[in-house]
Amino acid sequence: MKIGVVFPQTEIGSDPAVVRDYAQAAEGLGYSHILAYDHVVGADPSTRPGWRGSYDIESAFYEPLALFAHLGALTQRIEFVTGIIILPQRQAVLVAKQAATVDILTGGRLRVGVGLGWNAVEYEALGENFHNRGRRISEQVAVLRALWTQPVVNFTGRWHRIDNAGIRPLPVQQPIPIWMGGMSEAAIKRSARIADGWFPQFRQVDDTTRETIARLREYARAAGRDPAAIGIEGRVNLFHTPPEEWANTVAAWHDAGATHLSLNTMSAGLASPRDHLDALRSFKEAVGALAG
Repeated sequence: MKIGVVFPQTEIGSDPAVVRDYAQAAEGLGYSHILAYDHVVGADPSTRPGWRGSYDIESAFYEPLALFAHLGALTQRIEFVTGIIILPQRQAVLVAKQAATVDILTGGRLRVGVGLGWNAVEYEALGENFHNRGRRISEQVAVLRALWTQPVVNFTGRWHRIDNAGIRPLPVQQPIPIWMGGMSEAAIKRSARIADGWFPQFRQVDDTTRETIARLREYARAAGRDPAAIGIEGRVNLFHTPPEEWANTVAAWHDAGATHLSLNTMSAGLASPRDHLDALRSFKEAVGALAG
């Protein structure tokens, strides 16, 4: 099982040197990947009584693909993962171009996680339809894969038309792996049908976790796919999992069939970027022997 880290978007600050040091430290510690969340704009809660979103206008986010293009030049081995890009609020063809560029500049070290998102404010700001996002994402995935693997693409779908056009240069990985997020039954079925991997969002590994993974695998078989070909990335949230439970939690994810896992240090009361790095070191010392 490969173990990576969640880039602490909302807490790392805006000093480029700190961002560089974090990525290089994660690579130096032997982590396999850096995963970054995605939000383009945040809503102002003062104008929205009862706002319950996880993030708002005060939450700082780097754009993941731009971030990874930068960090790719500062690292040599570590993989970069969007976890997840909110694909239906973006133009799929532009995402294909951006991701291909990052994949080239990092030497094939990109994994593209996509999902629907929850924030209608972002969709409105980006000029996309929030209400049909679930129907559009499958077609967007087909567009991405076509553009990453074919020099000339002819594609006619419900929402996309590409008439004898393509991107240059093509990415190193053809296609770049596409993983999917989402915990609804529709999202799990979609991941089983078309994704290279799935990001489940469970705080702990229990019977519900195992039952859900079993359903994913059954949906994959029903779609004519080998369930073993679909990766699963678990999560260890520092704010929820105390150090004495780290090793057991990692082992539980491994036993449940996870191929990847990432450590999230955000929202754990850490006071500085140095504290985030100290947490990475402590976690690696505790569970390093369990990493594949």
